[in-house]
Formats: sequence, C-alpha cells, structure tokens
Amino acid sequence: MKKLFRYLGIIGFTITSASLLADTGKIDAFTDKMVSEHGFKRSEVTGILKQAQRRQDIIDKISKPAERTLNWGQYRKIFLTEKRTSQGIEFWRRNSKALKDAERKYGVPPQIIVSIIGIETFYGRITGKDRVLDALYTLAFYYPKRSKFFIGELESYLVLTREEKMDPAKPKGSYAGAMGLGQFMPSSYLGYAVDFDGDGKRDIWNNEVDAIGSVANYFARHGWSKGKPVTRQVTGVKPGHQKFIEAGMKPSISIAELRKAGIDTGGGLPGKMLSSLIELETEAGKEFWLGLPNFYTITRYNHSNMYAMAAYQLSERIRLKMGL
Repeated sequence: MKKLFRYLGIIGFTITSASLLADTGKIDAFTDKMVSEHGFKRSEVTGILKQAQRRQDIIDKISKPAERTLNWGQYRKIFLTEKRTSQGIEFWRRNSKALKDAERKYGVPPQIIVSIIGIETFYGRITGKDRVLDALYTLAFYYPKRSKFFIGELESYLVLTREEKMDPAKPKGSYAGAMGLGQFMPSSYLGYAVDFDGDGKRDIWNNEVDAIGSVANYFARHGWSKGKPVTRQVTGVKPGHQKFIEAGMKPSISIAELRKAGIDTGGGLPGKMLSSLIELETEAGKEFWLGLPNFYTITRYNHSNMYAMAAYQLSERIRLKMGL
C-alpha cells in the first residue's frame, strides 16, 4: 500500500511538473510563424515572450468551473440595476455626438452600444488588471485545453501592438486577454476596432469615442439590421413546443410556423421572419421569448441568451430613462 501511495505521488508530481512547463515546440512554431507570415524579427519575438510571465492564477481562474449556475432571475439582478442604468445615462449624455454618428454610420442604436459597454466594463470602470501579454502567453503555452485558440489570439495581439506602436508588455485586460471598454479579444480588435475620432489610433482602452465606434462596427459586421426588433416575450408555449427550444440559438423557425403551432407571438411581425424560441428560468417560473435576428447578433458578442437578454433589457431601461 505504501508503494502504491508513493507511486501515485510520483504520478501527481509528474503531472503537476508538466503543467508548469511551456510547450517549447509550440513556442518555436509560434515564433517561426510570426517571422515568416508577419515579418517580425526572431529576436523581436523572443524578446517579447521573455517579458511574459506564466500566471498560475490565470490558469486557475479559467479552469475553475462556476460554483453555481445562475438562472435568468438571478443573472439579470447583476446587470439590471439602478446604478448601471444611471451611469449608462451619464455615458450616453457625455458621448451623445459619437453615439449619433455611430448610429448614422453603422445603424446600431445608441442604447445597444451603451448597454454593451455597461455590461462589459461598467462604462470603462472595470477593464481588467492583468497584462494582456501574460494572459495570452500563459493560456497559449500552459493551457493545452484551449492552446490553439489563445496562440491565435497571441498572434493577433503582437500584430496589433506593432500596428498601433504599443509596447506589448503594457496593455491590461481580463485574465482571458479581453481588452478595453468593449472587452475585445485581439482578433476582434484587428477585425472590428476603428479609429472613430480620426486621431490616427484605435484606442479602445481610454478613448470612449473609439470604443463606441468599434462596438457599433462589430454589431454591423455581425448582421445588425437597423430599425428591426430584437426580441419579444411570447405566450402559449407548451411541452409539445420543446422542439422549437431545442432548435438552437440561431433563428431558424418562421414566425408563421410558431403561430401555427399555437404560440402567441403578438402582431406586427412578418410571418416569414425567422426566430429562435428562448426559454428563461426565473424564481416565478419560465419565460419564453423570441430570438429574432438582431437578438442573435447580440449573442455573437457573447454566446449566451441570458447575456443578450440582459443587454437588451438594460438598453431599454436606459432608452426609456433618456425619454426616447
């Protein structure tokens, strides 16, 4: 028995030790790619990576499962607060011109942009305290479960910091490498961040105007339809309608089909419009909502029906408080 415990101890030590070691093969391949595909000098890449620190706390955070699963009733209490609403109004008033410009150019209404920034970082108050370089380096080379994804994000990060003439060791963000007021991952920054105030920089960390334009551009590029509805609560959903709920988040069921099945979708929606059917659990019971195309666009920002619903309902609170 003592030999067994000693053997198990050796295995545990070996596994722990292995988790502390970077995958040097992946680091070498990453360096080669940055040199061959992006024109970096090898010494430049190795110099940047030498500045990065492996962070066990980051691995712990991303590996730790949620202590409990929140239902919609619990989840919405986090975001649909008076403070987040009132500070959203302040943000809107402070940036009214930029929000109008964004709506005119991208078709995304101000309340949606304000709500997203409010949910992501409380209007820039909570943007993350971890160095982005440390986060991406740690998850790229010490977290095999999602190594491929984070290697790609580290690649994008080095490209964007070069383009923006930034010191890669300085920007801070979330423990997963999300950055700025809108919490863009580096690949999203490269794809959707814009210099909305025309000063020659895409600054989503400190420049509220650039953050507004970038969020609006993200939504527009992911299919936001100007002036179209987002969601609507429905009634008449019965156990036999479970197949609609299980059809997934992407709109794939026509309003006409839902109506034919006995679900009351209300008036004003064309029968050919596609939707998903969303089930949300609260302390008082279940709610059912339509996931219209614009609602699905919100889920492209964060792949969660509860996130999208919180963003929509906060946006409506702010809009109504603004008297619009």
